[in-house]
Amino acid sequence: MANLTLYAICLVLGILPVVAFLLSLVLLDSYKLVRLRQVLGLLAIGGVIAGISAFLNPALIDLLGISAADYRRYVGPPVEELLKGLVIALAIGGRRIGFLVDAAVWGFAIGAGFAAVENVHYFVVLGEPNITVWLIRGFGTAIMHGGATSLMAVASQMMTERHDSIAPQWFVPGYLLATAVHSFFNHFVLSPRLSTLLLLVVLPYLFVLVFRASEKATHSWLSAGFDSDQELLEVIRKGEFTESRLGTYLDNLKRQFPPEVVADMLCLIRLHLELSIRAKGVLLMKKAGFDAPADPEVDARFQELKYLEQSIGVTGRLALAPIFSMSSRDLWQFHTLGRR
Repeated sequence: MANLTLYAICLVLGILPVVAFLLSLVLLDSYKLVRLRQVLGLLAIGGVIAGISAFLNPALIDLLGISAADYRRYVGPPVEELLKGLVIALAIGGRRIGFLVDAAVWGFAIGAGFAAVENVHYFVVLGEPNITVWLIRGFGTAIMHGGATSLMAVASQMMTERHDSIAPQWFVPGYLLATAVHSFFNHFVLSPRLSTLLLLVVLPYLFVLVFRASEKATHSWLSAGFDSDQELLEVIRKGEFTESRLGTYLDNLKRQFPPEVVADMLCLIRLHLELSIRAKGVLLMKKAGFDAPADPEVDARFQELKYLEQSIGVTGRLALAPIFSMSSRDLWQFHTLGRR
């Protein structure tokens, strides 16, 4: 009975710390940008990646003919972070991530799922429970996996946001950073105890900085964007184009595009603005602790949006860019609205 209790304690130590750290990140996000259901899905994705790695790593060790220790230091980190990073790249590329805080949660959730499954695997393989080992694996190795992937997600979001582009090169710095953190931890330059302690001191501080920066950016974006969107929408609804920038530019577009295309451009701008205001309103309600009711017409609006974008074509969308550019964050907010 005592032996079973020890086994249970070791298993809990291997899983609970990283899950608790993840939940604290979710709770600290005042805008609740990542929902609990998404977090559970990301944990599952991280677990699947750990399962793939469990089969891939031994095969690569045999193929490369290197020791397990060298593999853990030099090959395992880039391989495992690449697998986790592909999910992050798809999420950012698909406009599912809009701010640093949700990038941090996405990355840590994937890393936490990976760490939990990996620790269960090692628990089965090692067989013999050891409190010290599982304290280090739970508070050290597991938190490292979550932290490394989270740093990769945050760095990738920063780069793609700064350049307003999802080109592959903007994901490379984050990937190299995650790989370096992972490899350094596996080199045991410091003792396992000191590495774990350093991780537990530095990582929360980094997350506090990320959350503060993201909170400030979110508030600024919501305030400025909400006002400008409402102002432009009011101009469109009243048809007061004569002295506006929009009206002057549309007059020029009338000479370049057929009237029906110009009309679709105007409808596209109006619909974008309405969805933008709705999405920002949802975030502001979340910030205040309220749950905004779902819009029953949102699916129809998205269908109309796609139709209008196809109607005006690539050239039409490029022509609207000087007065109505859609950044990655603007596109992300529509996904936020659509996920409700």
